[in-house]
Amino acid sequence: MSKHKEHQLGFFEKYLTLWVAICIIIGLAIGQLFPEITAWFEEFEYAGVSIPIAVVLFLMIYPIMVQIDFKKILEAGKSWKPITTTLFLNWAIKPFLMFGIAWLFMMIIFQPIIGIELGEELMAGMILLGVAPCTAMVLVWTYLSRANMGHALVMTAINSLTMVVLYAPLAVFLLGLEDIIVPWEQVAFGVAIYVALPLIAGYLTRWYLLNKKGEKWFNKFTKNLHYVAMTALLLTVIVIIAPQSSLIIGSPEIILLVLIPLTIQILIMFGFGYSLSKKINLTYEDASPTAIIGASNHFEVAIAMAITLFGIDHGATLAAVTGLLIEIPIMLIIVQIALKTQDWFTTKTAA
Repeated sequence: MSKHKEHQLGFFEKYLTLWVAICIIIGLAIGQLFPEITAWFEEFEYAGVSIPIAVVLFLMIYPIMVQIDFKKILEAGKSWKPITTTLFLNWAIKPFLMFGIAWLFMMIIFQPIIGIELGEELMAGMILLGVAPCTAMVLVWTYLSRANMGHALVMTAINSLTMVVLYAPLAVFLLGLEDIIVPWEQVAFGVAIYVALPLIAGYLTRWYLLNKKGEKWFNKFTKNLHYVAMTALLLTVIVIIAPQSSLIIGSPEIILLVLIPLTIQILIMFGFGYSLSKKINLTYEDASPTAIIGASNHFEVAIAMAITLFGIDHGATLAAVTGLLIEIPIMLIIVQIALKTQDWFTTKTAA
């Protein structure tokens, strides 16, 4: 059987983009029909992290963690080439590319339509997206692309650490502000809930089933876990979109104008990262997460920062929320591209 056929997505995953689009509509409808949901979500927060969102993200990430051979994490940590490439894409390329694209579209191309003031506000929100590398969600995209989960986990940890050091200086420099106070408590708690907790739970579950129950029990338990992960992904879309529905529905034309440059930015980053990975002879298993991590943005942090710096009704917040709208659908398309082009790369020899 060819490598391509082995990695075909199932029916549910193949049309995941459609299910996500439907869930975006459901989330918008819930937010409009039950406007009090925003206040309800705010009541269930800790360190700026929504507990309902944390729950569905746990259900999305945990099934993936259970199926990871944790020896691959140690192996990935020893592979300097994909790690340094990912860091280069995240911190030396993406923030400045986002700045350039945001300036081109908001201050030049769309400036006659939206004006200078709104253009500057939207540009600020896009910059906040560009300097926030994605963490938890890249685990889902790597899992769907059938790539190296060890590399994705290592880079999730490294991205979280480097964000503590580099996020504020880059944001200050590119936004031209005097000072920015990054909500470290929110970043740390978010990483703990979104990544560390499901990682520990997945490791303990895997260890217990394989060592106490045997491989047969483990295979039985994990057989349909990917459906849990994909269902949780759809629920995540709904619970993130619903509280932001008024902001989204209130400015559909502005949302559309921001969607265009954000889509271009994501596709350019993926294409550049993918091409660079091929040029330096990474295997597909490492090239896919390297390019995917480089293309992804941490919209949760960007939204929180925009609200903290500028307020809920500011154009920067609207642009950050738009990043949420485009991230999941466009990354699902990128996963499809990766799966269909994996034969461009070498692959690791099966053990």
